[in-house]
Order: sequence, then C-alpha cells, then structure tokens
Amino acid sequence: MSVTLRTTNPGDESFLYDLYCSTRNEEIAAWGWDASQQEAFLRLQFNAQRQHYDLSYEGADHKIILLDDQPVGRILVFDCERECVLVDIALLPQLRGNGIGTQLIQTLLDEAGHSGKPVVLHVEKHNRARRLYERLGFETVGDTGVYFKMEWRPETL
Repeated sequence: MSVTLRTTNPGDESFLYDLYCSTRNEEIAAWGWDASQQEAFLRLQFNAQRQHYDLSYEGADHKIILLDDQPVGRILVFDCERECVLVDIALLPQLRGNGIGTQLIQTLLDEAGHSGKPVVLHVEKHNRARRLYERLGFETVGDTGVYFKMEWRPETL
C-alpha cells in the first residue's frame, strides 16, 4: 500500500462531499430524517464548512490522500508564522484505524518540530480521533463547548 498526497482540484468536489458525508452519516441517521432531508442538510453543512475553511485559513495546504493512486481522504493544514494548524483530516470509513492518519499526522509533527512550531487542532469532544491525537502527544488546552482545542509542542519549546 502506497500512501501519497496531491493538491486538491475542482474535480475533487464530488469525492470531498462524499467523504464529508461519511463523517456525519451515523449522527444524521439517528435524527430520523428522510433521505432528501439528510441530503439537503449535509449539502448545506458541507458548503458552510468549505466557506469557513476558505475564509479562516486562506492559503492552507489542501491535499487529497491517495492509497495506491485512489482518493481515500483529505488533509488540510494551515502553516502560519507561530504555529501549524491541522484544520481537518478525514479518511473513508473502511480505512480509518489502520495507521494512515497516524502516519500523516506524524509527518506533520516531524516537520513542525524541525521548524520549532506547535501544532494545534480542534476536535469534537466525542470524536474517537481524540484518542489518536493524545497518543501522538497532543494535550487538551481549551474547551469551546463542542470542541476541545488540542496542542502538540516540539521538545525545543
């Protein structure tokens, strides 16, 4: 299995939407909405997230995660002067928990460590990825109600 990254392009829109939906399917299904209601809500949320990321993280590095040249996820990283922000990372459900996310985040931590920058992220309180971040050395440094703010600091700081 070969994991690589490539820059997103307009042809990725459908994949990114499907990927987004895969991260919300369980939550949305529990609400008892019919398929058209779910679709409308997910499309609205997907577009809102994209607009938020575009406005808040202008110039972020947005990559498609490829496994053997097939899109399986995305990673969005915003590198600024004082810190590196892991804005979003998502994998298709069948590939979660098999080390791809760990590998990509560890690479990000290595790069940030060489630059002497902390890495920050926000994670929903009930998201199981929080355990992964803790294993990689992130600590909870804030609580916004729905999200925990987590931070990893290189040893040199």
